[in-house]
Amino acid sequence: MTKKSQNKELPNIRVPDVRKARKAQLQEWCEALGLDSAGKVDELRKRLMSFLESEEYLILEEEEAPELPERKKGQVYLYSLKGGIIKVIDLPPIFRTEIRPDLIKRAVDAFRANRRQPYGPSPLSGLKHSVSWWGKGRGVSRVPRLMDSRRAAQAPGTVGGRRAHPPRPERDWSKKLNKKERRLARASALAAIAVPDLVAERGHRFKDRLTLPVVVEEKVEELGGTKEALDLLQSLGVYEDVERSSVRKVRAGRGKARGRRYRRKKGPLVVLSRGCLGERAFRNLTGVDVVDPSGLNAEVLAPGGMPGRLTLLSQKALEELREWSP
Repeated sequence: MTKKSQNKELPNIRVPDVRKARKAQLQEWCEALGLDSAGKVDELRKRLMSFLESEEYLILEEEEAPELPERKKGQVYLYSLKGGIIKVIDLPPIFRTEIRPDLIKRAVDAFRANRRQPYGPSPLSGLKHSVSWWGKGRGVSRVPRLMDSRRAAQAPGTVGGRRAHPPRPERDWSKKLNKKERRLARASALAAIAVPDLVAERGHRFKDRLTLPVVVEEKVEELGGTKEALDLLQSLGVYEDVERSSVRKVRAGRGKARGRRYRRKKGPLVVLSRGCLGERAFRNLTGVDVVDPSGLNAEVLAPGGMPGRLTLLSQKALEELREWSP
């Protein structure tokens, strides 16, 4: 590192920003970091990427990071709208519940099964033909044939015929789950959102020093626009996860031809008080789900049955969870 970069304040640069930046911005960052700012865009980008991943830059980041207030197990930081730490608060007792991935998976499977819509063909599908049976002894297969032709019809395996074993609309797809099991699965999924390793294992992206779940002051419920919500997510260090969930990919397999061609990853979960203004600020972000404490369940907290969703709670919503029993 040169003396030129040591005199200037170290800019906050992220890898996704480098990939999207143009030449003027890349040159400005190179000058601030004391790197060579000459060359083409691809050369500047490679130079910056290699420096951001080097130990030299990581050491500088650690030196400039402010000291965080001490906290004990079961405590998290209360963040302001600008991303600063206000104080240390205790998590509700429900976050001390034992994490049961098997129970969470059962609850999520039950939620999905109970939403499944029965389907099946019409009772007369494949039977709308005028057919007759020729009988035995003609050296041909014993299937119904059209009245004015030799062509087989109506039987399974024939053109335009009925299906041999179609799905039945009367089939019951629902699954039962005891009330206590459902509540325990919800409590277990809540406890999982406070474990950084599980949240990172799901693929969520967030700052290393961020305490989970992310608890924000009550003013977050007064945000009126999506731009204010984006500014908050950027200041907290979870906006990269919103970008990750906004990427749309083509589904693999036959689902492309069955009305579900594209798929997206799940982004952060935002928990606010019921009927607050802040719901409008977050609900238009792709991949972000907004619920109130009464809408929390195992499927919302652990999509797909995999516990550890990145969750942002308002201070008021967190206080409502203190009344829940583990």
